[in-house]
Amino acid sequence: MVDLLIREADVLQLRDESAEILAGHDIAVSGSRIESISPCGTINPSQAKTVIEAGGQLAMPGFINTHAHVPMALWRGMGEDVNIESWFNDIIWHLEANLEPEDVFWGMQLGLLEMIEAGITAVADHYWHMDYAARAVEKAGTRALLGQAMFGADGLEQIDETATFVKRWDGAAGGRIRAIMAPHAPYTCDDDFLRASAKKAERIGSGIHIHVAETREQTQACLARRGQTPIEVLQDCEIFSVPTILAHALGATPGDLEILADLRTPVGIAHCPKTYAKLAMGYNNLVEWRALGIAIGLGSDGAVSNNTLDLWEAMRLTAMGQKQLTGDAENLTIPQALTIATAESARVYGQPDELGDLAAGKLADIILVDLSGTHHFPLNSATASLVYNARASDVRTVICDGQVIMRDREHLTLSKDEIVENIGPRLERLRRRENVTGIQTYKL
Repeated sequence: MVDLLIREADVLQLRDESAEILAGHDIAVSGSRIESISPCGTINPSQAKTVIEAGGQLAMPGFINTHAHVPMALWRGMGEDVNIESWFNDIIWHLEANLEPEDVFWGMQLGLLEMIEAGITAVADHYWHMDYAARAVEKAGTRALLGQAMFGADGLEQIDETATFVKRWDGAAGGRIRAIMAPHAPYTCDDDFLRASAKKAERIGSGIHIHVAETREQTQACLARRGQTPIEVLQDCEIFSVPTILAHALGATPGDLEILADLRTPVGIAHCPKTYAKLAMGYNNLVEWRALGIAIGLGSDGAVSNNTLDLWEAMRLTAMGQKQLTGDAENLTIPQALTIATAESARVYGQPDELGDLAAGKLADIILVDLSGTHHFPLNSATASLVYNARASDVRTVICDGQVIMRDREHLTLSKDEIVENIGPRLERLRRRENVTGIQTYKL
């Protein structure tokens, strides 16, 4: 007996950055893992507890969102047409001063609901009140790497508090939830705070998720102020002694890239192209980064700088943005874009041997995508359609850790009505900016 049998699916396989579609295959799942992928009819449906008839839908790994602030969906549409300094100082850090712990529980559910509908099964989230976020993830049935955001101005004692959070949640929900240390950035955490965070992470066996070199202007200001780039600051503060997710790194210099390429600990960069385009932050040459062996994962960032948590958009913008940046339409090919969205994002997320691929023994995080829509016809290339045509609404069924959490667009773990009902009464308070002191000040 197997627990789940997905019948007659076309299965996306990525090997050495070549993309192949296995037509008409069955995927057998036992417990939380894929048991086999075999030609249709190999396994008798009577041998499965649950059967999903895919009917030619495309099966692929669930997307992994390598950098997000999921509860910020509460303020979607409130950071429009401003530069990054105004976005921080006039908008988001005032709005976040209104945040209460229970808001995070409902805001996290809202974002998870949206991500499930877009085929995202895992997220590396960096925010506050993360016990409440963890409860939401437990309920949703998704996977998450949760970081309790820390500002240096709030004192060194929060490092111990965050370590307690990590110990409390790391490995929870049957391993679906992991936890990580999350100092905000080198411009909001001084060197002593960063060193203490790194030492604590090493001591408790955790990693670090941090913003760094978000813009080239940040890097130039850091060089002028102290003669180092932000990434060099992190190196000196021993952040890279543990596995690290670097959010953005748009201001990375050639010397910074050499540092990252030479590291022995796993360090990856979360790339959030919609935020970069919206806030006019620029792009980096990911083709050069990947040639150095630096792992790149897709990220949404928060919905105040992105408006959606849709990684189909991020994958498409990544591919097209690299072609535009380099002036070479042959750069960032379809197989490479799909690899970044799957296996490479799994590297950044910290589970390269278990996620990002459909193969026997891997964790069963699987999505079924319907490519029968008008916007896919005629389907001359399924892989091209995934990168350049697909929409979040094409995702029909979502499986995480072997459990079906959305089937034929019907949510099985979260209730949109309940989420909307609980968020609605909070919005007036959450939207206040008058007479509200910002939680931080952004300055280069």
